[in-house]
Amino acid sequence: MQTLDYAIPGTRPTQPGWVTFVPPLAVLMLALLMHYCVPFLGAYAERIMTDMAIAMIAAMSLTIVNGFTGQFSIGHAAFMALGGYTAAWCSYYFCLRYWGQTAVVPGTLFGTHQLILLCCALIGGAVAAGAGWVVGLPSLRLRGDYLAIVTLGFGEILRVLFQQTNSQALSKPELANRPLFGSDPTNPGWVFPPGVGGSLGFTDIPKSTNLFLCYLLVGLTFLFAYRLKFSSLGRALLSIREDEIAAEAMGVNVTRLKVRAFMFAAFFAGIAGTLYAHQSGTTLRPIDSGFIRSFDIVIMVVLGGLGSISGALLAAVIITGVTAALLGLTDYGLLPYRMPVFALVLILMMIFRPKGLFGVHEIWDYLPQFGRKGAK
Repeated sequence: MQTLDYAIPGTRPTQPGWVTFVPPLAVLMLALLMHYCVPFLGAYAERIMTDMAIAMIAAMSLTIVNGFTGQFSIGHAAFMALGGYTAAWCSYYFCLRYWGQTAVVPGTLFGTHQLILLCCALIGGAVAAGAGWVVGLPSLRLRGDYLAIVTLGFGEILRVLFQQTNSQALSKPELANRPLFGSDPTNPGWVFPPGVGGSLGFTDIPKSTNLFLCYLLVGLTFLFAYRLKFSSLGRALLSIREDEIAAEAMGVNVTRLKVRAFMFAAFFAGIAGTLYAHQSGTTLRPIDSGFIRSFDIVIMVVLGGLGSISGALLAAVIITGVTAALLGLTDYGLLPYRMPVFALVLILMMIFRPKGLFGVHEIWDYLPQFGRKGAK
């Protein structure tokens, strides 16, 4: 069993109270820096940095399940899509009903649309967390490949359900005259069945995602995952991963903690899906809940190290950057080989570095000023 000796109570040196405010302030400064500096590099660089932020949140959230508790979920994109669709539905119909249009002024740091986006992100995350509870609770008796099949099936169920939804192409007068609920095919309700685009995808979503919100939420997700990992709850989750029977014998409520881990991971996946849905140039499609996107996130977690938060961040940056580089080589016919290349990298990682880049440790454990014996 890998030990986290710096997570044992009493081993941390006492610190002054003002140190508590340093991490949130650092997150805020990073978000402001990214918002004002990256646009000077061009629109393409801004899009890549936004994609990296969304991938980092998704990877850190999956680390809570696959890394901390040792479960194996390959349907994480389903929680992202569910949160994204829920938040997009809320923001789209709110803006359309009260303002008559969904256009957003570009370049805004934090305006009305960004506030709406944050509220919708909380709603989408809550709905995704509820789905995490639904998936996690009946799956507690399953582990390994069987749990993977359940999560994969959940993603496919959502994909089919999203394909069966109504179109959302409504004007303000049509929306005002349409009932909330309806069973008449010629005049369906706009609440249920939800009009989120059907198989063609959800379009005209308010494009209010910006770099400030992305990296603010990246920082907050990192702080949550870090605090969780080095808390008593996090050590309990890690004990489940190492030996579930021994953890239960020591009084750990395995059932409750597994469900809680699924809900934590699904909540932040819903937030990542919200940022993706409101990103400029993005159409939310049912295929976004499919296996391919989930596989991308799994690769990030495994590559960075199962249980390493900073490793998941680094892997998300690497894989997103490599994907962007391959998109630039489309003319050479290399784009179709993206998934085989990633699969080959994953196989080689499992052979030569089965614990990932950092294992359960963090990147600063390998730095001389922060390092400690035993980081391998």
